[in-house]
Amino acid sequence: MDRIDFRSDTVSWPTPAMRAAMAAAPVGDDVYGEDPTVNELEALAAARVG
Repeated sequence: MDRIDFRSDTVSWPTPAMRAAMAAAPVGDDVYGEDPTVNELEALAAARVG
């Protein structure tokens, strides 16, 4: 691939570094409040909007 196309996630391929980041990312079930990334994003948004 010679460029990144942001129109859709189906037209671009992840780089090896992107794949490594995805594989190493902490994950959990956001429905049960167990996804640390979602929890951090929600807390950040709540802090910004009060």
